[in-house]
Amino acid sequence: MTIKFRAGETTGTYIANAPLTEHDILAMAKHLASQRLRKGHPLHHPAEVFSYLQILLQEYEHEVFAVLLLDNKHRVIQFQELFRGTLDGASVYPREVVKLALAHNAAAVILVHNHPSGDPAPSQADRVLTIKLKQALELVSIRTLDHIVVGREGCVSLAELGDL
Repeated sequence: MTIKFRAGETTGTYIANAPLTEHDILAMAKHLASQRLRKGHPLHHPAEVFSYLQILLQEYEHEVFAVLLLDNKHRVIQFQELFRGTLDGASVYPREVVKLALAHNAAAVILVHNHPSGDPAPSQADRVLTIKLKQALELVSIRTLDHIVVGREGCVSLAELGDL
């Protein structure tokens, strides 16, 4: 991507050096969202996290399962897309999720996946998977803080629904 903007004098502002296309704006939004989920960044507000995740995952035409690995102060260690699936599902293996969390010495995780249909309402399979993953992670003392389902219509938190 050709750099068509630069940081403004005020934090969080940008100045366009040339006309921007919709593609430029979306690419910048994805870049900024991934920067907000970079190592060491603390997570304070769920609405911000939902926004970042929605920008990153809402446009996929296939299901993607990802893990947000956190330290004991809920600072980001890494955001990792772990499994890719089809239009209506992805195979998720608890063993691989646990291995990833242990490899990065995570104290907690936020599970994330998208619904290509755009509707973020969790399915029964999403709820069952959440329980399985939470149990597997608990065996090695890693907390599951949430499982967020992302769609074009928004994000749904299974923790907020009481399913965690």
